[in-house]
Amino acid sequence: MRLVNVSNRITIPRRTAAPGGLAVGVLAAMRARGGLWFGASGETSAKETIAPKLMERDQVTYATIDVPDAIYAPYYNGFANGTLWPLLHSFLGTFHYSAAEYGAYDAVNSLFAEHLAPLLTDDDLVWIHDYHLVPLAHKLRERGVRNRLGFFLHIPFPPYDVLRALPVCAELLGSLLAFDLLGFQTEGDQLNFLATAAALWGETAVGSDSSVHVAGRRTMTGVFPIGVDVEEIEKSANEAMQSKPVRQMQVGLQDRPLMIGVDRLDYSKGLLERFAAYREFLETYPEQQNRVVYVQIAPLSRTDVRAYVKLRAALEQSSGRTNGLYADTDWTPIRYLNRNFPRNVLMGFFRLSQVGLVTPVRDGMNLVAKEFVAAQDPANPGVLVLSSLAGAAAELKDALLVNPYDSSAIAKAMQTALTMPLEERRERHRRSLQVLRTNDIHHWYKRFLQTLYPVELQESAARVVAGA
Repeated sequence: MRLVNVSNRITIPRRTAAPGGLAVGVLAAMRARGGLWFGASGETSAKETIAPKLMERDQVTYATIDVPDAIYAPYYNGFANGTLWPLLHSFLGTFHYSAAEYGAYDAVNSLFAEHLAPLLTDDDLVWIHDYHLVPLAHKLRERGVRNRLGFFLHIPFPPYDVLRALPVCAELLGSLLAFDLLGFQTEGDQLNFLATAAALWGETAVGSDSSVHVAGRRTMTGVFPIGVDVEEIEKSANEAMQSKPVRQMQVGLQDRPLMIGVDRLDYSKGLLERFAAYREFLETYPEQQNRVVYVQIAPLSRTDVRAYVKLRAALEQSSGRTNGLYADTDWTPIRYLNRNFPRNVLMGFFRLSQVGLVTPVRDGMNLVAKEFVAAQDPANPGVLVLSSLAGAAAELKDALLVNPYDSSAIAKAMQTALTMPLEERRERHRRSLQVLRTNDIHHWYKRFLQTLYPVELQESAARVVAGA
């Protein structure tokens, strides 16, 4: 049985940048099973339709399409990231709705279905990822696709009272019922979906097994917190310690402790709140001035969306203010870098760090938190300061959990992390690492696929084939 993964964009493995959480998870499943990965190329076209481009690499077939110029921007910058992204993160202040942008979003999903359906065979297992492709299963069903279709939401699912702000809420969420399985990062996300289903289709639509029954269809739901490849990260972090960028970083620290944050530049990551907390930390604990270095790596994201342009300017102003107040001739309090680093280099930076700062104001999971823990030296591990509003907080209970809006609490956690005794650091790290090993990236995709196509369905299919 072939695995077919579908996502908005395809990430072909390369070393020049660290892949995001979705790409890490999809690549792990594809490398283990092989199969087809279908998605947009990232390029646009003046033509209305272009046949998929196919490329083979490491037993994986990559199939990409170019989205027409006329609909890409309103689909991606408009409805996907100007409407759904803030809505699903409960940021109604940056949410907007445009019927034309929704039309473009619907058109791109139709385009995906049009080009994906002919590539499918009857026994393919199809796994569709994230908020860009909510209607895709419905579009595929309209084209006669009867395969098992699963959907995984990598970002949060908010309460119904938030979702009601979307004029096409019922229509869009109704299209999710064309899937056989809906996967969520946390129990809270699943419960929010089930409560929404009860509000939209009646309480009797929600079964005791957390499935949803509407118009004769049964859609299962489940919680599948995404993990990381612990062994790969440990190996990569250890090897990276001898790399040129990591050695340069080590020399530049001049024996000062390193606090690090690695986040895509996005308002959900709590960077402005974190910068303010660091400034309060330096003010509250003056003994740390000229002693600790905070490196914030924040590659630019969605540069055509106004909210992101404003955020970048605000972060530059905030970091400049802190450096202006506290910098010395041989010390820069914040090193703020808007660039990508290869994944192995980032793992080396994590291993070099005494404190990892992961303080999003809302996040589906946040794999940086898990990667930081996995990259540490067990003999002398660093400490993770983690937002209680990130999905990872449900698993990493030995991190220093903070409310990302409480700058005083974050400042105190920074100090606690820097002064924590070695034995306590080792014990916290040991317990956290055990959690990561128990629910690693391989466990994640295997659980999802086994739920999407359970043993009883496999046996039933085998009996049908045998009878034929």
